[in-house]
Amino acid sequence: MKIKLTYMLLLTMVLGCGQPGKRTDAEPPVAEKRDTALTHHGHTRIDPYYWMNDREDPDVISYLEAENKYLEAKLEHTQQLQEQLLGEMRGRIKEDDQSAPFYDNGYFYYTRYEEGGEYPVYCRRQGSMDAPEEIMLDVNELAEPHSFYRVGTYDISLDNRWMAFTADTVGRRQYTIMVKDLGTGEVSETGISYAGGDVVWAADNQTFFFTSIDPHTLRYEKINRFNMNRDEVPEVVYTEGDETFYYIGVSRSKDDRFMMINANSTLSNEIHFLDADNPDGVFEVFQPRERDLRYSVESFNGKFFVLTNYEAMNFRLMEVSHGATGKENWQEVIAHRDDVLLENMELFDNFLVLQERERGLRQMRIINKVSGESHYLPFEEEAYTAHIGVNREMSTPVLRYNYTSLTTPNTTYDYNMETREQEMIRQQEVLGDFDPAGYVTRRYYATARDGAEVPVTVVYRRGTETDGDNPLLLYAYGSYGSSADPRFNINALSLLDRGFVYAIAHVRGGQELGRQWYEDGKLLNKKNTFNDFIDCAEFLVDQGYTRPERLFARGGSAGGLLIGAVVNDRPELFRGVIAAVPFVDVVTTMLDESIPLTTAEYDEWGNPNDPEYYEYMLSYSPYDNVRAREYPNMLVTSGLHDSQVQYWEPTKWVARLRDFHTGDENILLSTNMEAGHGGASGRFQRLRQLAMEYAFLLDLAEN
Repeated sequence: MKIKLTYMLLLTMVLGCGQPGKRTDAEPPVAEKRDTALTHHGHTRIDPYYWMNDREDPDVISYLEAENKYLEAKLEHTQQLQEQLLGEMRGRIKEDDQSAPFYDNGYFYYTRYEEGGEYPVYCRRQGSMDAPEEIMLDVNELAEPHSFYRVGTYDISLDNRWMAFTADTVGRRQYTIMVKDLGTGEVSETGISYAGGDVVWAADNQTFFFTSIDPHTLRYEKINRFNMNRDEVPEVVYTEGDETFYYIGVSRSKDDRFMMINANSTLSNEIHFLDADNPDGVFEVFQPRERDLRYSVESFNGKFFVLTNYEAMNFRLMEVSHGATGKENWQEVIAHRDDVLLENMELFDNFLVLQERERGLRQMRIINKVSGESHYLPFEEEAYTAHIGVNREMSTPVLRYNYTSLTTPNTTYDYNMETREQEMIRQQEVLGDFDPAGYVTRRYYATARDGAEVPVTVVYRRGTETDGDNPLLLYAYGSYGSSADPRFNINALSLLDRGFVYAIAHVRGGQELGRQWYEDGKLLNKKNTFNDFIDCAEFLVDQGYTRPERLFARGGSAGGLLIGAVVNDRPELFRGVIAAVPFVDVVTTMLDESIPLTTAEYDEWGNPNDPEYYEYMLSYSPYDNVRAREYPNMLVTSGLHDSQVQYWEPTKWVARLRDFHTGDENILLSTNMEAGHGGASGRFQRLRQLAMEYAFLLDLAEN
């Protein structure tokens, strides 16, 4: 039976219910059902909400607005708590903050915020931080006419005169390019739209290269050249014809000698290079693409250093001359290791820095290229995150790196690789009475059902008892080889200080334990990701940190898929969950090649045009596996202009969950009508959404 509720009546019901401080009996919106038959491989699925995939449909907009009104009504009794959370989160932030400056080509560059400002101010000083400040971009001024504004990236010409930058005013990662004369302050519109975010100057200080995207699929597909003094329209210099190559970018090598095009798929990539002094030349292929071959390169002193998985699952370091770059000429510098993932490198005149990962934790290895001696930076915490920072100069012996943990605010260090002395350049300031010693971080290894040892990182206030009575929020991501490293979260203090334990499950699908950890959580192994999360949750219960009635979960994007699969499998294990911009309609999306990113994702999830992958994906797709059962309390978030996970996925999912939900728990949908995948663009605007999510959790924990 098709059900259609008059939206005017619906809005009256929602707006007319609820008083501050009291729970409301508001009824949820009821979406119209328009059955659509989707048949593949002789199997038919009936989707009653397929019609929601049209953001221009007034019925869709009305329904989303009704859902937002229902959300407001259901959480109205938490409004005071939301304001309290918002106030304390904002109160910890040093509003007139400034980043650690880095030196590049004669200038110190930094970003600062002004008190009350939503957006950053990009600045520089010539030669010394005591020199007069030059404001390159005040994003607050640029954003003033827009409800959403984000600068994607910027690049400064080598003569230090021109600044090219990209701007997104919708939240869909479709950028326009503008150029500013840093001498006169004049900003020029280039007329270039549908840029992909990259813009890089060549050495002639007149030509820049940039990425452009397909306006419909949003796939990165072309690299373009534009000479300000000559061209009226950009010239295409590279077109990516393989739709599985989801991202192409352009950059300039650290030594400024080469322009680099990097075309990427999930399993392989291909780099093209061009002399930066000859921007009108033709790009050469560094090493032709091969299935399962990945590599990155950096130029130094007549050679390229190549970080690659060629015959090395966890990567190794090679070198090759500028004149013959094919892999048959690569010479090994650092060998492959089965137990260490080689993640990154940084080149200096006399030093080589390697960023490695072992047993889930990063390490920094310093190699003196003159003496051959090597040593590691000492990191003493049980769980932490360290990574190479901004290092633009090759002649210096000083390494800039960043360090953080769940209890240590983000910290920037300069480490002298000759003297082995280091200086703290900046540490994130936390206003108020924050004391890192008042919190404890632990690292565990939970045994999964198949015997795998899954790292789990936990943080809580010192003195917390393991009596099973703590509310606990468990987070994971588990896709694309992206590791969920433990980082300081200034806003999470609002949960920790109210008795919450916060935990990260480093599930398969990430790369915490090396490349095999990723391979074991993708394609036909994807269910390992979900099983790991459940097994980690049960481990934390067994350790006495919480119990199911006090256990909460959160994941976003592909991590939202994780949440969707987990609540279908084990809904009784959780009191409540937050699924942020969740990728939940897996099969339908991966069968629609017109949707952004679909074809590029085949190597991550599988191609459902193949019956084997179709059946496997169908077996875990959250939307397709909703069934009659009592689900936990759920808060689902979305963005109308999301380019990564289309808004209709979480919208359809919520409607279907309500169809089958047999309990009294709340299933809520929050759609940002003015933003995309990353939510609101302003730093304080984002806090309001977070305050609502935290209030949702705290309210459940207290009742």
